[in-house]
This record gives sequence, C-alpha cells and structure tokens, in this order.
Amino acid sequence: MPEKFDCIVVGAGPAGTACAYELAKAGVNVLLLERGEYPGAKNVMGGVLYRKMMEDIIPEFYKEAPLERPIVEQRFMMMDKESAVTFSYKGLEWGREPYNNFTVLRAKFDQWFAEKAVEQGALLVCETVAVECIVENGRVVGVRTDRPDGDIYADVVVLADGVNSLLAKQLGFHREWRPDEVALATMEILKLDKSIIEDRFNLEPNQGCTIEIFGDATKGILGTGFLYTNKDTLSIGVGTLLSGLIKHKIKPYELLEYVKNHPMIRPYIQGSEPVEYLAHLIPEGGYHSIPKVAGNGVLVVGDAAQLVNAIHREGSNMAMTSGRLAAETIIMAKEQNDFSESMLDQYRMKLMESFIGQDLKKYKDATHHFERFPQYFEQYIPMMNRAASQMFTVDGASKWEKQKKIWRDLGSAKQKFKLARDMMKAWKVMK
Repeated sequence: MPEKFDCIVVGAGPAGTACAYELAKAGVNVLLLERGEYPGAKNVMGGVLYRKMMEDIIPEFYKEAPLERPIVEQRFMMMDKESAVTFSYKGLEWGREPYNNFTVLRAKFDQWFAEKAVEQGALLVCETVAVECIVENGRVVGVRTDRPDGDIYADVVVLADGVNSLLAKQLGFHREWRPDEVALATMEILKLDKSIIEDRFNLEPNQGCTIEIFGDATKGILGTGFLYTNKDTLSIGVGTLLSGLIKHKIKPYELLEYVKNHPMIRPYIQGSEPVEYLAHLIPEGGYHSIPKVAGNGVLVVGDAAQLVNAIHREGSNMAMTSGRLAAETIIMAKEQNDFSESMLDQYRMKLMESFIGQDLKKYKDATHHFERFPQYFEQYIPMMNRAASQMFTVDGASKWEKQKKIWRDLGSAKQKFKLARDMMKAWKVMK
C-alpha cells in the first residue's frame, strides 16, 4: 500500500463511500478504509434509501443497484395496547421511474456502492481499523491503523466512522454523547415468501410498503418501531433514546420482542423465520449536537457529524449528501493546494445551506421536547385511540352523545388546558 494518498476516508458506509466515489471520479487518489470484513458488515439502518440523494452521485443507479422494493405506500401507526389509528399515503407514481425511495439491505447495498467507488479508482481496504489520527503541527496528516507499519498519510482525512467517532473525539471535535443524544436501534430480518408479503401488505409485485409505529411500540419511551417490506424478507425493528431505556430499565431486545408479539403487528409477520439480528447506535442529538466538522486537514461526515433527522427518520440521505459535499470541498482545496481549516470550512457552510442544515435547524428542539414531555406517547396516543373507538363504535348512542363523552374523558378544565398547551408546544417545535 502506498504510504501517501491525496485523501483517506475512514468508514465505507453511505457517507464515506459517497465521498470516496466523488473524489475518485475527479481523479483524486483516495483510500477507503473499512473496519468490517466487507462494507455493510458493520452497518445497520432502518432499510430505506432515498433516490434523489443517491442519484446526485450515480444517475439511474436504481437500474443496477441491489435494491429490494420501491416504496409505494408509507403508513403511520399510532398504537395502543389493543388498538391502532393508522394513516398513510399510497402513490402509484412512486412505483415508476424515477421512484421516490426503496427498501435496501445494507450488507448488499454497501458492497455494491463501494465497488462502484473502486471502479472509479478508489482503493478499498477492509478489516482495517483506524485507531487515531496522525497530527503534526496542529494539522491532521494521516491515520494510524491496527496493521503492522500501519501509518498512512494524506493531505486530508475524512471521518465517516459512525456515531461513536473515536477519531473525532480524540481530536476534541465532540465530547462523550449524552444518553439523550443517541438512540439504540435493534432490528431483525424475517424470511417470508414474497407472495405472502404482497398479499398481507396489499402490494403488487415490485411494490413496497413501510410502516412507522409510534406509541406502545416503545412503551411510551421516545422512539419508533418500524416494519419494512423487502423482496422476500421483512425488516422489523425498534429504536429508542438510550436515556429512555436507562430510565425505564428496559433492554432493547425486550422491546423488539414486544413489538413482534403485539396484536397489531403479529399478523403481518406470522409464519416468518428470523434470519438475522442487528443492533446499531443512531445519532439523534440533532442541530444542537452537530460537532465541529472541519479542521486543519480533516472533515467529518454522516453519523459521525450527528446528521440524522430523527423526526422524519432520515439518515442515509443526509450521509450521502454530506459525503458528496465533503468531496466537492476537497477537490476545491486540492486545486488550491490549501487544506487548512479556513479552506475546508467551505464544507460546513455547504452543509448548513443544504437541506441537511435547513431540516436539522427546523426540528432543532423537537426531539428534546418530546423526550422531556413523555405524555405525548404515554397519554395522548392512547387518548386518541380511545376517542376513535368511541366514535366508530355503533351502539345506539348518538354522535352528539359520543362527542360529549369524548370531551368529558379529556378530564377537567385544567387537564384540557394542559392538553391544548402541549399541542401548541408540539406545533411550535415542529413548524
């Protein structure tokens, strides 16, 4: 392996590979390091890939990438112990080119994406851990790996090593994340015949459906469950803030089993066979937790930069875009032979001007608000479900009587005022 590269990218997830692909395409000599046996071996996400951000990198990638199903329906389920209020959007236009999003299995997709970067000229080296950045005179000049004689040098290093970016932490770019800034997601892949999947989810061949589950899926803890359709498997999982798991003393696998056996979910997965179990930390600190992302000779992208929109469950799209923006900045820096922090800070400005910075800023207080006030999940979702049950039960009572009962069940005037105030607060943090 050459001792000096133009750029070293640490981590072959969506962010790192997007960066390496763009750099290699521009003729930059780039090394892509991956600690896993292969790209995707250590990576987990909910399983949804957004077309636009990926197509900004590889046009019409969907014609050859190992995708599962294009999503034509997105459902949202407000779940109580024995009920659910569900709303959705189903659009057949999403089932035609150029599509909107797809379900993917990271073990397959990440390998394919990394191979495309290699085709452009990137050097991919797996089973290699970057243990620290090499810093000389206040500038990052390479990385030290766990291989013999493993010091590798570069003009610039891109840290795409995930939410627990030890390298960024060593550089002082971020502190130890608090439990309310990180979520733990546990997921299973369930084998199920594709015809059964299509029948149960009301799908035609080559159509997919996603279900986001709120409320009882997390036993009132801030987080969501999810159920996604693949070609012949289902991805089912649940993600919650670590702070909630600690406070309620619940183990993550217990929540996953609870969701799998919930009466609203069990019929979807009946007869399926578990084939894979995965767990992964997800950054959910949002706008206020974005660390320093540019320094002398170094950039931070993807999960390592806390680039996840927890409200809309978006992460991979932000990761890929951040990798692309980092590559654009590095190409500019290489043309001027200037890898100083002031030059590389162009990346931060691009990031904040993009949809990434705008969306994270829009929801900057949302996650912390819902974490501080658990009544939204513990009280208001069950309240909504009881009201729906009352209204839709035909028992001889008039609709006027039912509305009056629903109003009485909201509690005293003080409780009604508190509900109205909480709804106003929720609107303010989401607007």
